[in-house]
Amino acid sequence: MRLKSWYSSNQFIVLIIATGSFVGINNIANAEEKKTYSKPPFSVFSSQLSDALLGNDKYEKSLWNLHDALTLPEWLSASVEQRTRYETMDANYKAGSKGGDQQIPLQTDVFLEARFKNFRLGGEFLDARQFGADSGSGVNNTQVDAADLLQGYLAWSNKNLFESGLGTEVISGRQTLNFGSRRLVARNAFRNTINSFDGVRVRVLDDDNWQFNAFVSMPVNRYPTASNALLNNHMTFDRADGHTWFSGGFLELTDIAWGINNELYVYHLDEGDSKKNQTRNRRYFTTGTRFYSKPTKAKFDFQFESIGQFGTVRALTDPSDGKNLSHTAWYQHIDIGYTVDMPWKPHLGVEYDYASGDKNTNDGKDQRFDTLYGARRFDYGPTGIYGAFARSNMNSPGYRLGFTPLANVQTTLSHRFFWLAQRTDAWTTANLQDKTGNSGDFVGQQLDVSTRWDVNSSVNLETGWTHLFKGRFAKTAPNAPDGQDINYFYVQSLLRF
Repeated sequence: MRLKSWYSSNQFIVLIIATGSFVGINNIANAEEKKTYSKPPFSVFSSQLSDALLGNDKYEKSLWNLHDALTLPEWLSASVEQRTRYETMDANYKAGSKGGDQQIPLQTDVFLEARFKNFRLGGEFLDARQFGADSGSGVNNTQVDAADLLQGYLAWSNKNLFESGLGTEVISGRQTLNFGSRRLVARNAFRNTINSFDGVRVRVLDDDNWQFNAFVSMPVNRYPTASNALLNNHMTFDRADGHTWFSGGFLELTDIAWGINNELYVYHLDEGDSKKNQTRNRRYFTTGTRFYSKPTKAKFDFQFESIGQFGTVRALTDPSDGKNLSHTAWYQHIDIGYTVDMPWKPHLGVEYDYASGDKNTNDGKDQRFDTLYGARRFDYGPTGIYGAFARSNMNSPGYRLGFTPLANVQTTLSHRFFWLAQRTDAWTTANLQDKTGNSGDFVGQQLDVSTRWDVNSSVNLETGWTHLFKGRFAKTAPNAPDGQDINYFYVQSLLRF
């Protein structure tokens, strides 16, 4: 009634108010439709931001970027990224070690890509080095790979091959690989150096239904390997291992039912020795499947992955004798989570991992699971100078809580317990083993907290703290360091241009 009286006496005012209201409603709608983006890993990642078949909408364009600053043509992409991290720990868990350690690992990355119609020519140069380590730090080439070619490739893609509706892409040359859960094949994120491969990859995509990747490659060996050269950040060009082949196929199926996605895959690794590089002659197939649903507000989500390995591998006891063992191993992961519909969007999940260990070192068999070229930070905490756990001889339940106090701030807390799957086999990352089994099988429990602040799409900051409560095995196994629990802390920045 009041509106009618206003309208009869003040039609013009009502029109203005109504117009303003519609504009306000429209602005609210536009705000609700604001594009949300996936957050790229806290690592040099510009070369992965664009997808030739799916477009460029998944990740936000860097606020400050060389392409716009230098007014480069549309056919040319260029970026520079720099990550600096300080990390320290006050004690150790590795066999024969004493005291703590610290390091300042640096990642500097330059990426260039030129496009001409359906073709792309790309190159990525990574300088991964460290400062602050000493001769007792055990520096290796997961931490240092100074000034080298990470990627150098020629690619061809077509979003609608022969009018079939299928997108197709072929990449030939040096490249990084990143598949599925990233537990077996990954472009490393927390680690300072990154795996790369020389080979050919073919990808076929049916939008929103499925995609398939097939590849044949030679893993690229990082050089130098000598500790003194790595401590001094010496540069030696990386080379593909011409005696080792890594190949496979990976099928992804989207929304097969009730929002559940599925992956099926098989990988084949065939290692051989060269004059400069003796391997374990790992010659086996790794096959597995993953079912998962993505976290959604006020709903449960889950992930289940099951992996088996079979083939042969050279014995560890005396590699020079050329004796091969029958290799049969397996891995299981399951997690279930729920996102609460409230401010901060808390997500609570429980998780469990099992990676087989070797039951008997004298039975001519090897049953220790091998994670191939996978990453592990997202499951088991920071790597870097810490990296206490890997997918091998492990029995580990835990829980995880994540929340976003601000739209650009993410905090995660993880608490896990670790037992050996086989008490007579090794805690592999620590190189500790009690063949008698008298040290028990409880390694300890780990509390891990991290917070990431995306200042904008070009500046990211992150800090984290991890505490390892040592269990009986970590304290009493032969050659174990003192029983002191471990505090690991890091703070890092990432600049993306």
